[in-house]
Amino acid sequence: MKCLSENTFVVVMAGGVGSRFWPFSRNNYPKQFHDVLGIGESMIQTTVKRFSTVCPKENIYIVTNREYKNLVKLHFPDFSEEQILQEPIGRNTAPCIAYACFKIAQRNPAANIIVAPADHVILREQAFLNCIQQGLEVASQEDILVTIGIKPTRPDTGYGYIQYLPESTRCAMKVKTFAEKPTLEKALKFIESGDFVWNAGIFIWNAQSILKAFRTHLKDVADLFEDGAASFYTHEEDAFIDATYANCRNVSIDYGIMEKAENVQVILGDLGWSDVGTWNSLYSIADKTPEGNVVDGDTMLYDTQNCIIKTPQDKLVVIQGLQDYIVAEHDNVLMICQRKNEQQVKDFVSHAKASKGLEYV
Repeated sequence: MKCLSENTFVVVMAGGVGSRFWPFSRNNYPKQFHDVLGIGESMIQTTVKRFSTVCPKENIYIVTNREYKNLVKLHFPDFSEEQILQEPIGRNTAPCIAYACFKIAQRNPAANIIVAPADHVILREQAFLNCIQQGLEVASQEDILVTIGIKPTRPDTGYGYIQYLPESTRCAMKVKTFAEKPTLEKALKFIESGDFVWNAGIFIWNAQSILKAFRTHLKDVADLFEDGAASFYTHEEDAFIDATYANCRNVSIDYGIMEKAENVQVILGDLGWSDVGTWNSLYSIADKTPEGNVVDGDTMLYDTQNCIIKTPQDKLVVIQGLQDYIVAEHDNVLMICQRKNEQQVKDFVSHAKASKGLEYV
């Protein structure tokens, strides 16, 4: 990696709840603030540390829900107030990214900005940093929006896909189309075609390129943030953001800009990547016992195979005769669910909220 650049900034998106990872991920303590992999640091701490060789620490911004401000401060006590961008309500990724990018551009109009979620796992860190460096080099020189595409290892139906136009002379290739989460049949065709990659939701662009894209494709959002840009880094910022979010529509960056813009390019990476959005995605990347179990807890297992078990360390858990199950306990909830039915977890959360109360979600 090159020397740290004062013109490089990182935006970490950390406002989501991660309800598919319930009961571990909860409204008052989402998964990005947990040590999901059992490595001694939270997912958001791992994410921020990943960029320690990319830019100065003071150039890292975390966008989160206002109710998580104290959690961010707990995990990053040395971050300044201006580095923690507080959203009063969730409005999806486009407003979140607009807030951060318009604010950074106010401080440094020449900024090159990396945007990344707080809760992704990347096992091949050097390969990731190489992709980031390549993206910074092209995005700083051209009016393009760069995204990272993950070379797929299986026909996964839980990820969005990007189709690209192969280009042998450069690392960044023109994006042909974005595809939403496919059926298994479509996912198989994507893999067979060889020109589809997983959409990691990691972006690199120059401040002026993304501001131009907002003005072109999401003018209503751009107008809102430009109207009060002078309030950034002042005591008026919170009030401005409250008013802005109250009038801002809910829209993703993919739908609002990336799928419409003509200047989107993708850099391919084999990164050992997972968004850890579900229990099975954690199972796929975690170390396993000879019986195929992923275990984080004090357990005694008998005739139990291919399970993921995450339970409190201060409770002995004895399991006999389970195969392909999720056993997860956190706080006041114990969930036992077949791995093949993990998509029902969101239903469990809805039902628990409706019938048992907010303290369970």
